[in-house]
Amino acid sequence: MTVTLVPPLPPLPSRTARPLDVLGVPGQVNLDHAASAPCARAAADAVAELLPWYASVHRGAGALSRRCTLEYERARQTVGDFFGARAGDHVVFTRNTTDALNLLARALPAGTTVVTFAGEHHANLLPWPRGSVRLPVPAAPREAVRALEAALTELRRGTRADLPVLVAVTGASNVTGERWPVAELALVARRHGARIAVDAAQLAPHAPVDVAALDVDYLAASGHKLYAPFGAGVLLGRSDWLDAAPPYLAGGGATSHVGAATHDVRWTTGPARHEGGTPNLLGAVALAAVCAALADADRAALHAHEQALLARLRDGLAALPHAVELRTFGPDAPRVGIVSFVVAGRDSAEVAAELAAGHDIGVRDGLFCAHPLARRLLAEAAARSGRTDLPPTALRASLGLGSTTDDVDRLLAALAALRCSA
Repeated sequence: MTVTLVPPLPPLPSRTARPLDVLGVPGQVNLDHAASAPCARAAADAVAELLPWYASVHRGAGALSRRCTLEYERARQTVGDFFGARAGDHVVFTRNTTDALNLLARALPAGTTVVTFAGEHHANLLPWPRGSVRLPVPAAPREAVRALEAALTELRRGTRADLPVLVAVTGASNVTGERWPVAELALVARRHGARIAVDAAQLAPHAPVDVAALDVDYLAASGHKLYAPFGAGVLLGRSDWLDAAPPYLAGGGATSHVGAATHDVRWTTGPARHEGGTPNLLGAVALAAVCAALADADRAALHAHEQALLARLRDGLAALPHAVELRTFGPDAPRVGIVSFVVAGRDSAEVAAELAAGHDIGVRDGLFCAHPLARRLLAEAAARSGRTDLPPTALRASLGLGSTTDDVDRLLAALAALRCSA
């Protein structure tokens, strides 16, 4: 079949105006940013510049160690500023979003009830304690707000009315890219005396996220999704729960005193309490470099470019008779550059392999570490399309910095050719 494509998009601003080039391999089309985004040149350059100085952090008096300690703490400040940290918030470096949310789960006061939605990534489903409340996947953003209002009203009526409550929600779905009404959910949480944590792994690479402006208590994000693939993530938020909790990693750096007796230990307060051991200096510096570059960039122009690519991709998929898009909300709901879909009659893993081997196109296949949501959306897609030949897993194409019109067009043409030869 023939795919009709709209005219090319206007070019992005020049490199001088947009110092956010990403590294890549010529000829390879990377449409898998949602799993791990490519490395930003800013991150690679920052690491390369610091490597000759690489030494211990917080543990040495030499010039190299002092320089590395300074760079590490500057990175903490930069990342905190990028996400709108308030006075008194802690910025704790972790490995990734999963690590950050597990840290927060370990820091919950005794008796805390966690309220989540069934549409979350496993990182925001699995760490929470038994007795957590998992709300159904809403059909629209306003339904999410109403469901949370009802759940918190009921919780505050019960025998545990005075115990802490944490609402844990995604900023943007890693399956569909749809944005969640974080500010509205935060208002509901605040009315009921609950705290709220945001999984910003997918939202932060695509849009500004400010904890103070959103009035959320905690934010978790991953460097490897934010163009800084050097093994760092962040948990940012209120200090009281973090300072009262046992250290996430017991060891050097987390203590203020260790005596001769077995349990004669005093733990420090602040981010160091949960950063035991030698920290990931290069990961922190890389993440900070990308945050600084994004803070200086024209985010509105980047957003407009991505949204144009996203519309082109979704329109192209809709024109393919055997492609069905997955979605939680309505087709016009705000979303970031992520689209999941299925090709009727074809196994998704086989399609992904053929796209890679025959067209040098990388996409993701599977259930995207969000099994309850993905399975539900696959069933809904079958009902909506009236098809009985949809596969049990999906494909996902995700856009970001460095994505082009040609990338989208190559995927659409490859999918059209794939169906013709099937």
